Amino acid sequence: MIIIGVDPGTRFTGFGIIEFSNNQYHVIDYGVIRPPTNAPLEKRYLAIFTSLEHLIEKYKPSCLAVETQFVGKNVQSAIKLGMARGVSILAAARAQLEVKEYSPTMTKKAVVGRGHASKEQVIKMIQILLNIDQEIKEDAADALAIALCHIHSLNLNTKIQAIKGR
Repeated sequence: MIIIGVDPGTRFTGFGIIEFSNNQYHVIDYGVIRPPTNAPLEKRYLAIFTSLEHLIEKYKPSCLAVETQFVGKNVQSAIKLGMARGVSILAAARAQLEVKEYSPTMTKKAVVGRGHASKEQVIKMIQILLNIDQEIKEDAADALAIALCHIHSLNLNTKIQAIKGR
């Protein structure tokens, strides 16, 4: 099973692609989509969309896991982030992928064990869990964490179904 995790944003959209088989994780690819910062928003959304479409076509994941929207005090930022999420979901829908959404708290808890872990803790745990030796950007680490959160969720659901079947 191949999962693409997405940490959406208009300046940086992180992506992480993980293959999960035989209870083993294998990182296929990860990185950051960087739309031109001086481009109008519609061009940035298009850059995110086309980049994700390319990644989906190249790696053929079965699911896209995306972070749910965090709403802070700045409503305009929340709207822009929501649009980046929507573009990510649209790219998945065009490819007929299943879409799963996970909150930042749930993602951190799945990877670090604490829902309010620091960004540095998430990066370090992603490096450990996925055997990544090199420096990893925060947005890419978050995207990999979202993909791992989905895999952990699948494992938990499988175990629950096995218990119910007894």
